[in-house]
Amino acid sequence: MKVLNKFYPHLLSVAGFLLIALIYFYPVLQGKEMLQSDIQQYTGMAKEQNDFRKEEKTEPYWTNSAFGGMPTYQLGAKYPHNYIKSIDGIIRFLPRPADYLFIYFLGFYGLLLVLKADPLKAFIGALAFGFSTYLIVILGVGHNAKAHAIAYIPLVVAGVIMVFQRRYIAGGILTMLATALEINANHFQMTLYLLILLLVIGIYFMVQIIKNKEYKVLLPIAGTFLIALILAIGANATSLMATKEYADFSIRSDSDLTYSPDGSKATSTNAMTYDYITEYSYGIAESLNLIAPRLFGGATHEKLGKDSHMVEFLQTQPISEDHYISEAQAVDYASQGMPTYWGDQPIVAAPAYIGAVVFFLFVLAMFVEKRKLKYAFLIGAILTLMLSWGKNFPVLTNLFLDFFPMYDKFRAVSSIQVIVELCMPVLAIMGLYSFFKSTKEEQWDGLKKSGMVSLGLIVLLFIAKSLFSFSGGNDAYYIQNTGPDFVNALKEDRRSMYTSDLLRSGFLILASAGILWCFIKEKVSHTTAVVLVGILMVGDLVLIDKNYVDNSSFVSPGQAEQPFEASQADLWIKKDTTDYRVFEVSGLLNGRTSYFHKSIGGYSAVRPKRMQQLFDYQLANNNIEVLNMLNVKYIIQKNEKGQDIPVPNPDANGNAWFVKSIETVQSADAEMKALDSLDSKITAIVNEKEFGSLIKAKSFTVDSSATIKMVQYKPNYLKYSSNNTNDGLAVFSEMYYKKGWNVTIDGKAAEHFRADYILRALNIPAGKHTIEFKFEPQVVKTGSMITLFSFIGMLIAIGGGIYYSVRKDKNKKSVNE
Repeated sequence: MKVLNKFYPHLLSVAGFLLIALIYFYPVLQGKEMLQSDIQQYTGMAKEQNDFRKEEKTEPYWTNSAFGGMPTYQLGAKYPHNYIKSIDGIIRFLPRPADYLFIYFLGFYGLLLVLKADPLKAFIGALAFGFSTYLIVILGVGHNAKAHAIAYIPLVVAGVIMVFQRRYIAGGILTMLATALEINANHFQMTLYLLILLLVIGIYFMVQIIKNKEYKVLLPIAGTFLIALILAIGANATSLMATKEYADFSIRSDSDLTYSPDGSKATSTNAMTYDYITEYSYGIAESLNLIAPRLFGGATHEKLGKDSHMVEFLQTQPISEDHYISEAQAVDYASQGMPTYWGDQPIVAAPAYIGAVVFFLFVLAMFVEKRKLKYAFLIGAILTLMLSWGKNFPVLTNLFLDFFPMYDKFRAVSSIQVIVELCMPVLAIMGLYSFFKSTKEEQWDGLKKSGMVSLGLIVLLFIAKSLFSFSGGNDAYYIQNTGPDFVNALKEDRRSMYTSDLLRSGFLILASAGILWCFIKEKVSHTTAVVLVGILMVGDLVLIDKNYVDNSSFVSPGQAEQPFEASQADLWIKKDTTDYRVFEVSGLLNGRTSYFHKSIGGYSAVRPKRMQQLFDYQLANNNIEVLNMLNVKYIIQKNEKGQDIPVPNPDANGNAWFVKSIETVQSADAEMKALDSLDSKITAIVNEKEFGSLIKAKSFTVDSSATIKMVQYKPNYLKYSSNNTNDGLAVFSEMYYKKGWNVTIDGKAAEHFRADYILRALNIPAGKHTIEFKFEPQVVKTGSMITLFSFIGMLIAIGGGIYYSVRKDKNKKSVNE
């Protein structure tokens, strides 16, 4: 019975999380699925892979449906012995996206328990974290991998704190499992941001250890972390090794080119430019969105109501000589969304709002929380907030880009605010917990000071309103196209949002302070005060969330599984059953084309570097010969009515061809420049510096009888037959990928090399031959064995830890008896 009483509050909390996650996304109970924009794109990109898996009951590890061809390592590839993924699947048993919301709650609840919060406060804090606007919005747009990684961050932090608190076994096991799950989520940008926070926390604890001269604990702490980290990484070895291998092939690696598409000298070898990395930089003043959601206009497009200035303006616009837009028409138009955002970022799906009550309690923690650990979370929040400013705070951003490992491999620096959105709710609940543990005098003093700071900031922002212009980055465009009166109406609505949201946040802070004041005056009980503050805190966030992610996004499972409808152009092209590629001019970076065809475009943040460079350096300059060598047989363009029309390309080279000569070059620059005037049907460009040993001749005799054709196609297996009276060099319209593709000629191993910057080339002797390309990545085989043994090691570590703890408890009891 004692055991039941001990775990009952936690079981109740977990049940509450389940219920709330399902209620919030209640259409999942009707069998519906959320139509997420990014997942739609992923579905298009991964269709060939998923179809192959379903038909062949195995993994291809390669797809030709996107960017001309790429590994599926970042497209949801399934690896042998990935038992961590199975454990994650058990934890995320709810329908998506309720599963992510559930693990938001669960992970943060665990962290707060480690920080000594009681179950009720931990429950409320977990809800506040899970309903942070940013965390809900990323579910709405389909950033599932990001949400997945964020959800496990609190558990990793909890495990690390436990180890530093000398709870080696429990902390080590939690750190190991949570880290393994975090890595398995496969969003390394979020994991990198977690490491920044852990570095701050680690420095805090190391300072305490040195200060107290507790040097003996360093060895067991380091040993625990080392074992946990090795096993967690090992359990994800296949994914990590495959990602590392592919990284050199992707846009996240350094560029081989030393000049820019415009011909000027490149200022950096990083394929991701400074402007690209910092494009989404949070404005410094815009950070106040954390406490009042629409200070800077909210989302890029906000719905405006009947009482808005925009509706009033629209009613003054004529639709004919004697008729004006009606009120109903104006309201309907404005409710579809107006460009109210006037912050520094190009696009914003929703403001990153953590809640006015959370902010108030965060400030309260600064006055009533006695544990010095609060400063680690405070520094973590401040540091990551400043990093989110990106190009608006270049001193710190450049320091991290230049010296912090991997920081320059990720874009959208504003997303580091996820750490702010973890640290501030942690401190808020620490503050609430400590408030009730404090003396009456301390409670009153802390409440008075936090109220003055929080409400003082609100008043200050009211006063500062006149300092802002409320002008957006795109206002000049709207002035030119719709006139200055349209923009003036927008500005007035922006001012109204600014004022109303400050009043709203001020009211919430005042109400929360009032509840705590009532507790001090013994007008309400401890539990009642906590519940009332919790209702204000969570209710505030939920109401804001519903403005940006509602249940209108849910559709039938069939529609979610088939998110794109074939156009007449798609249907016409698909009548051609040969193997070819398609280029959709207006949809270069989307997954729609990949859903129906083998596309040279796609949708991926880690797309192949050399294909991206072909777009930038060649296709942008209308070099049609590049389309020919990529075997682009059809081009989809828009007509004057905006409809897709298919344009056949009769000059496409086909799947493979024999060339008459090789033009050797000595650098990637020369390779790219040679493509400017290349006749790919006759000549192949080869980098002699890299592949000189494989060049057997530089000219070849190709008569009219020489043929090479594809006779069998699978994503991971290509079979060709060739007939040539002379030795020759064949070029294949397939992406060259250094590792994994094995080639044989009549069953005997051969070696292929790169030609024309991205394609495959192979020396083929005279006569009739069968050429086979098989994708057999060694990284998967090696990684899977490491994964298996590491998982066995994890089981041994967990079993050993439990056995040691039980035995220790028994010995302790026997001594006491």
